[in-house]
Amino acid sequence: MMDSKLGTLALGVSGALFIGYCIYFDRKRRSDPNFRKRLRERRRKQRIAQEKSGQAKLPDLKDPGAVQQFFLDEIQLGEELLAQGDYETGVEHLTNAIAVCGQPQQLLQVLQQTLPPPVFQMLIAKVPTISQRLVSAQSLAEDDVE
Repeated sequence: MMDSKLGTLALGVSGALFIGYCIYFDRKRRSDPNFRKRLRERRRKQRIAQEKSGQAKLPDLKDPGAVQQFFLDEIQLGEELLAQGDYETGVEHLTNAIAVCGQPQQLLQVLQQTLPPPVFQMLIAKVPTISQRLVSAQSLAEDDVE
């Protein structure tokens, strides 16, 4: 009888100590001045790795807000990857942005002026494939409605 009470008390004390330990180190971690910076960097790297592992999922083309956010995200990610020297993946993201862009000719003119000629040629070569993907995604979405 005494052993069970002592065991319960020891279990309760050790649980309280463990929770206190977790709270202490969580506060210490969050009060670190570089915590948020490291967290943002880690999330950005995860997003880039996720984007590299598979093609970006096209947004609902009937939702202008989602299309606009997708467009901005793809342009930003493409520029980041090109700056890092990852031309293949960067061009892939830029072609995704071109595919959902309302005025792709104007965007292509801007990109032609800002990108190096070899990178722009890679972009032009990929535009038809992403356009085909966009058309197939639209037809699948229409099939779901029916």
